[in-house]
Amino acid sequence: MRVLVTGATGFTGGHLARKLAAAGHTVRVLVRRPDTEGQLRHDGLELTVGDLRNREAVARAVKGIEVVYNIAAIYRQASATQADYDAVNAVAVGALVEDAARAGVRRVVQCSTVGVHGDIAHPPATEDAPLRPGDAYQRSKLKGEQLAQSAAAHRDIEMVIVRPSGIYGPGDRRLLKLFRHVVRRFPTLGRGEIYYHVTYIDDVVSGLRLCGEHPGAAGRTYILAGGEVTRLKELMALIADLAGVRRPSVRLPVWPFWLAGAACEAVCVPLGLEPPLYRRRVDFYTKSRAFDTTRARTEIGYAPKVGLRQGLARTLSWYQDHGWL
Repeated sequence: MRVLVTGATGFTGGHLARKLAAAGHTVRVLVRRPDTEGQLRHDGLELTVGDLRNREAVARAVKGIEVVYNIAAIYRQASATQADYDAVNAVAVGALVEDAARAGVRRVVQCSTVGVHGDIAHPPATEDAPLRPGDAYQRSKLKGEQLAQSAAAHRDIEMVIVRPSGIYGPGDRRLLKLFRHVVRRFPTLGRGEIYYHVTYIDDVVSGLRLCGEHPGAAGRTYILAGGEVTRLKELMALIADLAGVRRPSVRLPVWPFWLAGAACEAVCVPLGLEPPLYRRRVDFYTKSRAFDTTRARTEIGYAPKVGLRQGLARTLSWYQDHGWL
């Protein structure tokens, strides 16, 4: 197929674009920075430069394409307002679906997040769990889902919503913070009893491809998560064992750090500075995230293949080899 991948300079989008190209698809990528051209072309990808918010650039990018994978998003940034998040993660998504439909694209796969469900009161959660986004980023991703579905309903185009959970793997910088926390033996906030459900990058990419290629995926929403879910303290203990360090044992109360995070945000965010501590970083230790992937397994054959220990070991080794820990 001829496919378009947005966000190909990012972790998930880059892995997806290269896997699709390796599988024989003709892959076009929409990127904002022309300085990435050399590496992208080296990987066998066709480059289109432009911003997702630019309708002319998007129209060029979707021309002659059969399936669009929209991975691009603005993630959590200190200077970003709700309007900034909405512009990329919501408004641009609806416009992308409309422009894709006009160009004759058959299907759009919109990468959202399990964060639209917020804290999971009764884990594991399915796609039908209450939608309770807890911050500006999550609210914008939910709006993106809604605008994409609305645009698709008024156009002759298939729409698939994907909600991945805790993506990690070699080269990832988000879960890197947790690895550093464990390896450098920082104190842990709270008791670690909440659930944290991670998904290895190869399994996410496989799930995204199924959402783009399986006939039965059209019009559906799927949670993509790893085959194993643990409590946070168990996950951290496993990382410690693999790294050959003592398991975390020093635990501190959460509430003083939450208040400190609120104070840091109040001072730094209006100045456009990156706060040294966020409330959402503290919330990581208090909010459960565990998910049921039955729908994806039964409807499109999603089957995570990388076990938790194996995935963590690969990631840890990569971090060590590249001097990230």
